[in-house]
Amino acid sequence: MKVYTTDKIRNVVLLGHGSAGKSTLAEAMCYLAGVTSRMGKITDGNTVSDFDKLEQKRGISINTSVLPLEWNGYKINVLDTPGYFDFIGEVEQALSVADAAVIVISGKDGVQVGTEKAWDLCEKFNIPRMFWVTDMDIDDVSYHQVVENLIADYGKKIAPFNLPIRENGKFVGYVNVIQEKGFRYEGKEANECPVPDYLKEYLTEYRDSLMEAVAETSEEFMDRYFSGETFSEAEIRSAVRSNIQDGSIVPVGCGSGIECKGVYTLLDDIVKYMPSADTRQMSGINMKTNEIFHADFDFAKPKSAFIFKTIVDPFIGRYSLIKVRSGVFKTDDLVYDSRTQEEAKIGKIYILRGNKAEEVPELHAGDLGALAKFGNAQTGDTLSTRANPIQYAPMDISKPYTYLRYRAAKKDEVDKVQQALAKIMAEDPTFRAVNDAENHQTLLYGMGDLQLDIVRERLKDEYKVEIETEKPKVAFRETIRKTSDVEYKYKKQTGGHGQYGHVKIRFSPSGNMDEPYEFAEEVVGGSVPKNYFPAVEKGIAESCERGPLAAYPVVGVRAVLYDGSYHPVDSSEMAFKTAARQAFKKGFMEAGPVLMEPIVSLHVTVPDTYTGDVMGDLNKRRGRVLGMTPKAGGKQIIDADVPMMELFDYCTVLRSMTGGRGEYSYEFARYEQAPAEVQSAEVAARAQKAAEGFAEG
Repeated sequence: MKVYTTDKIRNVVLLGHGSAGKSTLAEAMCYLAGVTSRMGKITDGNTVSDFDKLEQKRGISINTSVLPLEWNGYKINVLDTPGYFDFIGEVEQALSVADAAVIVISGKDGVQVGTEKAWDLCEKFNIPRMFWVTDMDIDDVSYHQVVENLIADYGKKIAPFNLPIRENGKFVGYVNVIQEKGFRYEGKEANECPVPDYLKEYLTEYRDSLMEAVAETSEEFMDRYFSGETFSEAEIRSAVRSNIQDGSIVPVGCGSGIECKGVYTLLDDIVKYMPSADTRQMSGINMKTNEIFHADFDFAKPKSAFIFKTIVDPFIGRYSLIKVRSGVFKTDDLVYDSRTQEEAKIGKIYILRGNKAEEVPELHAGDLGALAKFGNAQTGDTLSTRANPIQYAPMDISKPYTYLRYRAAKKDEVDKVQQALAKIMAEDPTFRAVNDAENHQTLLYGMGDLQLDIVRERLKDEYKVEIETEKPKVAFRETIRKTSDVEYKYKKQTGGHGQYGHVKIRFSPSGNMDEPYEFAEEVVGGSVPKNYFPAVEKGIAESCERGPLAAYPVVGVRAVLYDGSYHPVDSSEMAFKTAARQAFKKGFMEAGPVLMEPIVSLHVTVPDTYTGDVMGDLNKRRGRVLGMTPKAGGKQIIDADVPMMELFDYCTVLRSMTGGRGEYSYEFARYEQAPAEVQSAEVAARAQKAAEGFAEG
């Protein structure tokens, strides 16, 4: 592929609901652009974008694929994204480098929750967009109904550019609203034909609303519109291009990805109406001067690029995918990573098309490319030069809240599992493997159950290791509500020196739930020598790691050593530590031990119609709804305090209740005393585990 300048590059992301037809459309684009000689099919597992074995097996997109195409002297970088919500991180990575979006709608299924989320993401990332309604080859699909639903949802900015022509239930052509002409498909060509009578009413309606939008672009146009003048096609296209780029018009096209109809027009529209990168602003910080660096995709400025995605594939290797934000990147350039503060030579520059890498000599500002095995670079790093070290803001990536406990299926594969998980984390910023040392468990975090299932399969298929997963252990804490005064004498004689440690300790609540214990001594008369005080404290500290009630960490205990005795020969630090541990166990259980459960502040964002169901479900989860805050778009943010243990399956349930429209986040708030039934269940589980361990021993 030849080198393209910034003004000739279009970076377009395909968005939409899962299985709406994005990958099929991408395949049709590749076919028309001459990338492939025949169209692959999702069902056959031979499309350009879904090259991963798991994608082929499941028939869904899991990763974002970059598909560079050449079209009429322009380069279109198509970013084909997953539609399933568990892979939102892949979508956000693509949006961080896209300059425009095509939201694909299945004409058969109409506007779905994935369509709404795609729109919201375009609003969040502030990029121009258009809709493309596929499945026009299906007889009973109503394009007009889809358009009416879009207008109902998003207002008069929705502007159909094309209308489908049907004959005998077949999709045979389209009407161009701007030109007011019909076109009939004949092979790959579309030749002019009369506008069918049944479409003339819709054509008039849609063209009138489009002319209104064009008139509003300037006072001159407005005056001409009201005086009854018509606009030339060139004036209409120029005004429409401006309106699309500022978001005041969102065009709607139509076609069939499977039959490759309407795709030619779509590619033309992307080139004509969608912006090149140099029309967009982009700023970073010059780390040397601390001044703002206005990159703005200017090829004449010092070179800088942003790593938006990392691929670590056992079969195709490791690639850092970049978007050049200023200057020109060339083979053998020296570049500087502002995070690692390391300088490295680029070597070869590639463009990736699915899993195929093609070498190119240079990349201009605004273009997407890939660097192979590039140093210690990670997703989110900025590459620039040592003379002009630039740092760009990190991507806004969703935080994962669904989690599972895991362990290696085979003990001798623990290290292999960790290495494989590290590679998967390098690729996917919404996936995390965490060592929860405090609660003696390892955890996987993801956006949902499907993502975690995919991780398990990848470990097995790609890395040849297996893990077992189960419900996570909740991070309970133990504390006391009363006071106790206990004495313990540790005395052991085994011939020669014995062991002797004798302590009297008062236990009470400290009131400080942030610390395990507070230790003080009030020994008078030297009944316990000072040199044994640290041993007593160490015994208490060790006891707090696994409490006597249910083996959870202890918090909020005050221990006062006030008396005891020692033996001049047999006493030792070990003896006093042991005595303190036994005293703690006894004193803790006599001081009204209680289990404390973690409470989180939960924030649920849902459309108004679902608030009743969501609040009812939160009440079942022992949640306390604190209030609701209205949000734009007819939504509510519900704030509630909920026990952490009740949120285990919340992602799945919330999606089910709200048709996928609900979103949530939470953060730890505090610990509260667990209800008696929860405490009883945990204590019983601990007793059973101890009994099983004893039986095994």
